[in-house]
Amino acid sequence: MLSLAGVGCSSAGVLAFEIVLTRVFSVAQFYHFAFLTVSLALLGFGASGSALAAFPRLGRGGPRRWAVLAFAQGVSTMGAYALINRIPFDSFAIAWDRRQIGYLIAYYLALAVPFFFGGTVVGALLSGWDQPVPLSSARVYGASLIGAGLGCVIAVGALPLVGGVGVIAVASVLGLVAAATFETSNSSPSPALLAGVTAVTVAALLVSTLGSGVLALRLSPYKDLSAALRYPGATVIDTTWESSARIDHIVSAGIRSVPGLSFTWGGAPPPQDGITFDGDDLSPVPLVDPGEAEFSSHVLNSVAFSLRPGGDVLILEPRGGLDLVIALAAGAGSVTAVEAHGPAVEAARRAGSLAYADPAVEVIIEQPRSFVERTGRHFDVIDVALTAPYRPVTSGAYSLAEDYMLTTEAFDAYLGLMRPGGVLTIMRWLQTPPSETVRLLALAAEAVRRAGGDPEQSIIALRGYATGLILVKPDHFTAEEVDAVAGFAAADRFDIIAAPGRSPSNLYNVLPEDRYAELAARVFTDPEGLYRSYEFDIAPPTDDRPFFAHFFKWAQASQVLDSLGRTWQPFGGAGFFVLVAFLGLSALGAVVLILGPLLVMTRRRRTGDPSEGLLWTVGYFGLLGLAFLLVEIPLVQHYILLVGRPTTALAVVLFALLLAAGAGSVVSHRMRWRPTAVALALLAVAYPPLVRWMTALVLPAPLAVRAAVGAVALLPIGFLMGVMFPKGLARLERTAPHLIPWAWGINGTASVIAAAAAALLALTWGFQLVVTVGAAGYGAVALLARDPAKAPFNLRRE
Repeated sequence: MLSLAGVGCSSAGVLAFEIVLTRVFSVAQFYHFAFLTVSLALLGFGASGSALAAFPRLGRGGPRRWAVLAFAQGVSTMGAYALINRIPFDSFAIAWDRRQIGYLIAYYLALAVPFFFGGTVVGALLSGWDQPVPLSSARVYGASLIGAGLGCVIAVGALPLVGGVGVIAVASVLGLVAAATFETSNSSPSPALLAGVTAVTVAALLVSTLGSGVLALRLSPYKDLSAALRYPGATVIDTTWESSARIDHIVSAGIRSVPGLSFTWGGAPPPQDGITFDGDDLSPVPLVDPGEAEFSSHVLNSVAFSLRPGGDVLILEPRGGLDLVIALAAGAGSVTAVEAHGPAVEAARRAGSLAYADPAVEVIIEQPRSFVERTGRHFDVIDVALTAPYRPVTSGAYSLAEDYMLTTEAFDAYLGLMRPGGVLTIMRWLQTPPSETVRLLALAAEAVRRAGGDPEQSIIALRGYATGLILVKPDHFTAEEVDAVAGFAAADRFDIIAAPGRSPSNLYNVLPEDRYAELAARVFTDPEGLYRSYEFDIAPPTDDRPFFAHFFKWAQASQVLDSLGRTWQPFGGAGFFVLVAFLGLSALGAVVLILGPLLVMTRRRRTGDPSEGLLWTVGYFGLLGLAFLLVEIPLVQHYILLVGRPTTALAVVLFALLLAAGAGSVVSHRMRWRPTAVALALLAVAYPPLVRWMTALVLPAPLAVRAAVGAVALLPIGFLMGVMFPKGLARLERTAPHLIPWAWGINGTASVIAAAAAALLALTWGFQLVVTVGAAGYGAVALLARDPAKAPFNLRRE
C-alpha cells in the first residue's frame, strides 16, 4: 500500500505542477505561451516511457530506485521554476533575435525534467520490476489517476492561499513525500535519504515563503503591469491570487485611462488607481464622485445610459468601476454590477471608489455569463464593459483566448433580459483593417434576426478615433432616439457607422476609405456573402467555437508569413501558425520518442517477427492518448458555463474524470474489453448535448451544487475511460511485458499531440468536432480491443 501511496503522491505533484504552470505563465508571459510551454514540457512525461523502454535499468532497483526518482522529481520541480524565472526569454523578439530560440529551448528542457522523473516513477511501477509486494498494473495506474485528480484539486484550492510560487512548492513537496513513502516501504530504509528528503522539504517550504524576493515571478516587460510600474513613483500595494487570475492593485500618478473619451473633452481625466489581471488588462479605478464626473458624458458608451435615465442598468465585468461612474453620472436609477473577480472589487473599494460605495449599486460576485443565464431579472440597459486593452489581432496572435461573453448564445441571453425598449451596449477597439467592431456588428445582427427583428432598424453603430460602439434595441429604435444619438455623436465628434434612416459619416475621425460603413451594410443585407469573401474571419462566434479574437483564414497565410518578424507581437506575429508549428514539433517528437526505443529493443530481440505486436501497441496506446484528451478538452469548455470559471471547470472535470478513471482501472479485470470500448465511444458522442441539458437544468442553483452535479455526471464516462489503459497493459503482460514502458511513453506522447490538435480543430471547426474525433478514436480502439490467439512475438526478458 505504501508503494501505491507513493505513486499517488508523485502523480499529484506532477499534475499540480502542470496546472500551476498554466497560471504562472499566464501572468509572466501570455496565455498562448503558457499553453505552448506546458504542452511541450509534457513531452517529458512521454519521454519517460521511451527512456524506460530503451534503458530498463533506469527503472530497476525497487523502492530505493523509485525513491531516488521521486526525490529528483521534487527537487527539479522547484529548480525548474527557479531557472526559467531567470531566463530572459522575449517572445516578441524571437523572430529576429536568435538567442531567444536558445532561451525557448532552455525553457522546454528545464520544464521537461520534473515531468520526466514523475513519469519514470509511474512507468517503472507499471512495468512490475523489482516489486517487494507484486502490484497489478491496473492498481498502479488507478493510484496514479486518483493521485493526479487530487493534485488538480490541491493546485486550484491552494492558489488563493499561497499563490503561484507557493503551489509550486507544494508540488515539489508532494514529490518529496512520494520519495519518503517509497523509501519507507523498503526493507532497510536509508536514514540518510530520509534525512535528505526532510531537509529539502523544509528548504522548499522556507524558500517559497521567506524567500519570495528570490523566487518572485518576473513579468514580461510588455505586460500592462510592467509598463505601469515604469512610471516614477508607481507601486503595487496589494497582490491577490485567485484560482483563475492574479489581481494586482497599482497606485500611480501616471494612470489616466478613459477608453472612448471624445477628443473634444478639454479637461483632465480624474485621478485613478489601476487593477491588472494576470499582469495585463489594466482597468482604471476612477477616484471621483459620479455626480461630479464631468468627463463621463463625453465617453462614447455614455449615450446608452442617457437614452434610459432612471433605468435599471446591468453592467457585466465593471472591473475598476469606470462604467459604474458613467452610468451613475448619466442618472441610472439602479446598477447591478456583476464581476467575476471579488478581489478586484475589494481593491477598488480600498482605493476609495465612490461608485462601488454608491447605494444605488448592487455588486454580485459571479461569472457574468452564468449570472445572465440563470437570473430572472430584467433591465433597461445592459452594458458589456470593455475589459481588454487594445491589441493588434489581425495575425491571430491572441486567438487561443476563449470568450463566452461574446457568442451568439450570449447575445441571445442578453436580449432575453431586456425590458421592452431596453438597450444593449458594447464598446470594442477599432482595428485596421476592420475586425473586432465588424464581428461585434455581426453578432448583434445575428441576435436580432434570431429574436425576429430587423438589424437595420435595431442597431446603431458609432466610432471614435480608437473605439467603436454598438447599440442594440430589438424592438427598433424610434426616430427620436436616433436623433438623440446622432446629436450626441455630432456634439462629441463621433462618426456614424450605421443608424436607422441615417447616412454613415466620415467627418471627425476621418478614414481614407470608410470600410466600416460598407461592411456594416453588408452585415445587414448579405452576411453570409461577407463572411465568405472578407479577408478575415468575422462570422459570429458560438459557444462551440468561442474565439472572438480569432480572425485567421487560411487565405491570409502568405500575408502572415510575409510579415513574420515585422510586427511587434508575440512570436513575431505568427499567431495561428504557432499552433501549427507546435503540432509539427509534437509529431516530430513523437516519432523520435517512439522509434528511438524501438531501434534499441529490436537489437535486443532474439526471435520472432515483432511487427504485428509493435503496430498494435502503437495504434492502441496512441489512440488512447489522443482520444482521452480530445474528449476531455471539450468537456472542460462545456463546464465553463456550468461552474463559471475556466480554472474551476478544469478542476471539476479533471478531478471527476481522473477519480472515476482510477476506480475503473482498479476493477478493469472484471470488465469486458470491446463492449466497454464501444460504450465509451457512444457515450463520448452523447455527452456534449447531455451536459448542455444538465447545465440549463441546474444553472439557477448555487455554485457548490452545480459543481457537485457536474462532477457526478462525469463519473460514468470517467469510469469507462479508466478501464481501457489497464486492459491494454494486461494484454502486454501476457504477450510482451517489456513493451509496457514503451506503451506508457506512446500514450503520453500522443496526449501532447492531442492538445495541439484539439486547439487547431476547435479554432477552425469548433469543440463538437473535437469530441467527435475523440469518440472516433475510441471507436478505433474498440476495433483493437482483443487478445491475440497467441503471442505474436517474443522479446528477451532483461
